[in-house]
Amino acid sequence: MVSETREWLGWRDATEHALYGPEGFFRRTEGPAGHFRTSVHASPRYAAAVAELLARVDRALGHPAELALVDMGAGRGELLTGVLAHAAGMAARRGSGLAERLRPYAVERAPRPPGLDPRITWLEDLGELPRDGLDGLLFANEWLDNVPVDVAETDVAEAGAAEADAAEADAAGAWRRVLVAPEDGAERLGGPVGGADADWLARWWPSARDEPGLRAEIGRPRDEAWAEAVRALRSGLAVAVDYAHERGARPPFGTLTGFREGREVRPVPDGSCDLTAHVALDACAAAGEAALRGMADPSPEDHWHADPSSTDRSPEDRSLTPVTLPQRDALRALGVEGRRPPLALATDDPAAYVRALSAAGEAAELLDPAGLGGFTWLLQPTVAVCGGLLGPGRPGGETAAERLGS
Repeated sequence: MVSETREWLGWRDATEHALYGPEGFFRRTEGPAGHFRTSVHASPRYAAAVAELLARVDRALGHPAELALVDMGAGRGELLTGVLAHAAGMAARRGSGLAERLRPYAVERAPRPPGLDPRITWLEDLGELPRDGLDGLLFANEWLDNVPVDVAETDVAEAGAAEADAAEADAAGAWRRVLVAPEDGAERLGGPVGGADADWLARWWPSARDEPGLRAEIGRPRDEAWAEAVRALRSGLAVAVDYAHERGARPPFGTLTGFREGREVRPVPDGSCDLTAHVALDACAAAGEAALRGMADPSPEDHWHADPSSTDRSPEDRSLTPVTLPQRDALRALGVEGRRPPLALATDDPAAYVRALSAAGEAAELLDPAGLGGFTWLLQPTVAVCGGLLGPGRPGGETAAERLGS
């Protein structure tokens, strides 16, 4: 029997403490890599692809005197370390001086790890970035899924009310906040979801209001976090990479789960495991657009973007429209290929064949649609010249308008 004296919290508050509190999961010595593999850990080819994207941003911006690379949720700095290594080689080959102009920033709530490259500026919060804005690339690999959110559930009582009195149900709302006990993950329903969270659910997570037991993760804090990240760029490209879903196909029971030591586990907000939920990237994209246009309340229909320095607010300015595409398409556009080397190479140069075969295996893991290749990339340019940097047209990408069926 559940004790009535235990502490009950919303999932957002419980997750905040479990992940980022003094003894939080992400503050542990082993770091995230001790519990799960991200694309960064899977292969150095991921850092090479980010370095290639950074070089394209650099060219598009006309090789600014200082080129920023911001890594959101930097872990222990693995991605920035890899990009710095690749950037040095690229600069030597292309003569762009990129390595000398590069200013890498890690935004991470865990302490700076010992031995990190001294060129990397380590920040605990986005607000510590230069106030006048940056020119370059902001990259958020599996960051938004760890921005804590509350969970809501439809319950029988509210569903019955909806059938009996639709007007009263609309006023009360079918969604109720889910409360959790941090020590063991037990749950119970709290009060109705109201205010801005209710508005977000109505706008971005539509569901059958008369069906009990449906769950949703309220993504409003992630929208706000992404909008703040996009605003940090004066000019450039912001990229978010995560497992994602869209408004027309939200998971009916949510996606909140836990990970520990490479295994998926029941989510318990006691600091013993990672807590993650897939991201409504379409809502984040709209929030990013709204931030750049100075709007306070984006809606699914607000899917076009214009340069905030321009007086032209035409929705036809598609060069500034956010694009989403699968990771496998993004990485291929940046030069990652999973083709096996020709067998003849095994005879001519066995060592080179082994190296090429290993590289192909790493690339295949990054591109696997059932694994890491199933991530979604959101590319959000803040200036027109940074649109379409993955090649002619939008290879594999869809604008927010197309995702919403406009």
